[in-house]
Amino acid sequence: MIKFFVDKEDIFDNKIYLSSPEDRKHLTRVLRARVGDEVMISDKEAFEYETVIEEITESDVVLRITGKHEFSQEPETKITLYQGVPKGPKLETVVQKTVELGVKRIVPVFMSRTVVADKGNFGKKRDRLQKIADEAVKQCKRGIIPEVADVMSFKDMMEELSEKNYDAILVAYENEKGYSIKDALRGGADTHLKRGSSIALIIGPEGGFEEDEVECILDEFDRKACAVTLGKTILRTETAGMAAISMIMYELEL
Repeated sequence: MIKFFVDKEDIFDNKIYLSSPEDRKHLTRVLRARVGDEVMISDKEAFEYETVIEEITESDVVLRITGKHEFSQEPETKITLYQGVPKGPKLETVVQKTVELGVKRIVPVFMSRTVVADKGNFGKKRDRLQKIADEAVKQCKRGIIPEVADVMSFKDMMEELSEKNYDAILVAYENEKGYSIKDALRGGADTHLKRGSSIALIIGPEGGFEEDEVECILDEFDRKACAVTLGKTILRTETAGMAAISMIMYELEL
């Protein structure tokens, strides 16, 4: 069934108004939907609605609600990915694939070994990345659209980690050999993670982390943070986040 996302103010009693010009065009011109066709709608917060197209006008597509239920395809575990900014189009791949895997939020971070220079024009790229996230969500039929945040410095990330009440902070560190992500997920670092936990996952850029960056995170957040290995091989930065999220979802969601 076709799926679209609306704001709560577009939902009235037993009707939903699809007022976004882009969504309306996609539904009626690209997908060639007609009156009587079924459409799945998400309110981006808690509920999905089964609807039928009742009317198509110049300014709206009017949908009649035939069913309502809580999200059925949205992971309960809330993962925020702090991704060291890679070069080229790699970040687009990271966004697309981690959204498919269930990430809730993606934060690009400039770290010590980031190859790309911050020229102050990342805002335009963010718009492109958010659009990729939007499209990935529609393809995999999740309940929410994950946010692609504005780019941060390492210092900004540390401040946000202090403000957020994460249940655990996992640093995928290539020099960590003995402590696996499985150990962390099963509570070996007093994290006591379970389905529905809120997790910060930090991935370094192409050159990896500086040792003092990892020490800074571990010292600042003590028992809540831990460095973990993702396996015996060293993964590329664009692969590491996908692998780690897959492991987290397997352990906590399946």
